[in-house]
Amino acid sequence: MIVLASASPRRAEWLERIGVPFVVRPVAIDESPRADEPAPAYVLRLAREKAAAAAADRVVLAADTAVCLDGRIFGKPRGKHEGLAMLLALSGREHQVFTALTVRSPDREACRLASAIVTFRAIEPAEAAAYWRTGEPADKAGGYGMQGMGGVFV
Repeated sequence: MIVLASASPRRAEWLERIGVPFVVRPVAIDESPRADEPAPAYVLRLAREKAAAAAADRVVLAADTAVCLDGRIFGKPRGKHEGLAMLLALSGREHQVFTALTVRSPDREACRLASAIVTFRAIEPAEAAAYWRTGEPADKAGGYGMQGMGGVFV
């Protein structure tokens, strides 16, 4: 059975869809970006650290996603003010989304990185506030989920 080093309902849903048996074991690590750490290196580091912290004796799956705008890394917003600021900063702009995935067993580790360029249409502050009130963006990198209601901004 795989250990999923995440509390993300989306990641659990992915494993359920493909029929992989798993147990959820979220880990707490310091998710602060290091000084001058580029976004790809940041998400790779976090995915590796989460996998290492979850279980040393099992197969572990860990992932992390970050949004990057002009070199600035946007993780999960720490509250409404930061979430709205992220959405409005992304408004009418192109940004990058990076996701790293680590699969770790007791004797091996494999990591992969995926990236996408996303362009937001202009967002009005009232739209951003209404979206925030749905609760969807609170636990998502960059304060939005493209696979959900946040997709209307793309």
